[in-house]
Amino acid sequence: MGRRKQAAAAAPAQPGTELAPIGKSGVGAYLVAKALPYVSPWISAATLPPLAGWATNTMWGTDAVSAGLVSAGLGLGTAALSTVTWHVSGGNSKFRKFRRAQATASVAAGMGWLTAATAAGPFGHPMLDLWLLGGGLFAASWNVRQLMRNAHDETEETNGGGLGALAEAIGWEKVKVKDAKGTGKGTVKASVQVEPGSTVEAVQGTTARVAAALQVPPSGVVVTPDPENAGRGTIALRVADLLKDGVPFAAPDAFGMMPTHPIPVGLYADGEVWLLDPFSAPILQHVLVMGVTGAGKSEFLRSLVAHLATRQKMSIFLVDLAKGRQTVGHIADGIDWLVQDAKEAKRLLRSLPAAIKARGDVLADEGLDQWTPDSSLNAMLVWIEEAADVADFDELEEIARKARSVGIWLGISLQRATWTNVSTDVRANLQATVCFGVDKPGDASFALPDSVTDAGAIPAWGSARPGYAFATGMGQPDARWTTEVRSGLTDRQVLADLVAAAAPYRDPLDETTAQALGQAYAQREHRGTNRTTPGVQAAAPAALAHAPAAPAAIPAPATAHSGPTRGHVLEDDDMTDIEETAAMELQDAYDEVMGQIPADPEPGADYAGLRLEDDVPDADPDSDMEFAAPARAGTEEARHILYVELDGWVQQGRLEFEPADLIPATTAAGRKRPWMQGELKRLVETGVLQHDAHGSYSILQSPLQPA
Repeated sequence: MGRRKQAAAAAPAQPGTELAPIGKSGVGAYLVAKALPYVSPWISAATLPPLAGWATNTMWGTDAVSAGLVSAGLGLGTAALSTVTWHVSGGNSKFRKFRRAQATASVAAGMGWLTAATAAGPFGHPMLDLWLLGGGLFAASWNVRQLMRNAHDETEETNGGGLGALAEAIGWEKVKVKDAKGTGKGTVKASVQVEPGSTVEAVQGTTARVAAALQVPPSGVVVTPDPENAGRGTIALRVADLLKDGVPFAAPDAFGMMPTHPIPVGLYADGEVWLLDPFSAPILQHVLVMGVTGAGKSEFLRSLVAHLATRQKMSIFLVDLAKGRQTVGHIADGIDWLVQDAKEAKRLLRSLPAAIKARGDVLADEGLDQWTPDSSLNAMLVWIEEAADVADFDELEEIARKARSVGIWLGISLQRATWTNVSTDVRANLQATVCFGVDKPGDASFALPDSVTDAGAIPAWGSARPGYAFATGMGQPDARWTTEVRSGLTDRQVLADLVAAAAPYRDPLDETTAQALGQAYAQREHRGTNRTTPGVQAAAPAALAHAPAAPAAIPAPATAHSGPTRGHVLEDDDMTDIEETAAMELQDAYDEVMGQIPADPEPGADYAGLRLEDDVPDADPDSDMEFAAPARAGTEEARHILYVELDGWVQQGRLEFEPADLIPATTAAGRKRPWMQGELKRLVETGVLQHDAHGSYSILQSPLQPA
């Protein structure tokens, strides 16, 4: 027996467990502490009413006048004391409302009995009966409440406690906050229910005050309505920033995956992976990326391009006239067509409608309503930086409207997507968004849907929090649209090595699209690498090769250029010197040639003002000079002369011209301007030429090249 006591005394106490001290006095104190909350109502009911009733009856009950006056005073006191009890025991939860009613009823019943006992006496019938029955019932009701309070947390559904104080401070009198729970990932979520006369939209309008009261960022409080119940919603409070130390770049799981595999580009604020899945979504949604300089747009683009450059059946076109080489120069091998020249950018955009039509015809022949991996065509990403500087609104709107169903994903990046930078028609076709930091809260509405900004998800932090954003569409669940994200931090050398290693798995652009893009694509200045590029080793036999893992910590970017390019890298100053030297040499050559051409010997002659449309004049009878009209060629021969001229321009890399440039060929064919205009119209209809603005033309295919 002694050993058992020693073992019990030596046994360690479990964490969080309170042990009563051993001994009679300790057990008694413990039992008294546990029983006191339940015994107190019975003691009060047994002693207070009879003592108070006996005292008042003894003092004033013997005299009828005194008894009447005291009873009236006690009646007024009953009303006042009941009112005070009702107000001081307030609460918005069900339990606290019941407590208010119970406390008020107890006070009113006790004071009512005392008023009657003053005149009638406390120990006669029926006062004694009311005291015994009523006091016992009220004592028992408080015991029941005590039991239920121990079994149920009264703050589970409440505007009391911390949330209650906050609710009163910001005027949420008609709002119930319940089921407040921490996610364990820096976020607290709770259900919100509004009473009649209030709306969830009104609650959304108070998010700034809530954020200020909780001392969290303005975007740290988000209220989203319940789509199935207009009187309910959810409030999310981000009380800790899990992403402030940066998010490492997530390398692809393997090389050679399909474009429909989700793309990890960062993390949500709660630590979950931020995945984009545009090509698997029911509708391919073009994306608008917006944010001020330094907000993180370029970092996001590099991460996205690096992932897609490791996929098969994927082709990437990228237009950046401002800093294309600086942004993606180290991963340019993964970009099939990188455009850094305004003229070439316009060629790309002008050739896209023909490619869209050709791809649509192929998908129709394959029995597909939209692009899938089963198609013979590649999926495509066409990314345009500062699109307003590259194309007009009508051109962009046509591309955005038609490209979606043929597997061409359009991405447009801007600092501010105002109507002067991108038209409302174009913006309506950009259904997905990634909005990084903006300077003014109102700017976020240019990109994000109203449902997101109304909930309080507004990235109005400018460039102070690079990489942070709100994103919508592209396969993301709707409930995630109001959750902050942060894109991964990339390292130039890591991405360059990744893209270089994936070259054997990249497919070249499909033949259908390449042919439809015509000479603009065939003569592109930049050509990415793929499995058909000379010198690229064949891919591993396995269908998917594992990609290298990203480093655990992102090292500081190297100061020197790092990437697949070898040899001296031309800087901007070098390019400026070369351009100036070339311009001077070209001007010298022009002056030399023009100096060898003799001046017009007869500037005032009758033939000096002749045009191509004019007939050849008859010879002057007083002159020995004769004019001979060129022989009129046949239709096919005349067209061949015109086609040879166009083909020569294609071989020289000249793909834009004006009708006046074809006057020499038209004259050589013995034709005039109406014939030439008719031929140009016919070539446009056959897809050889494209009629551009202001009467100019672009050559899509050489007329001598077989279709």
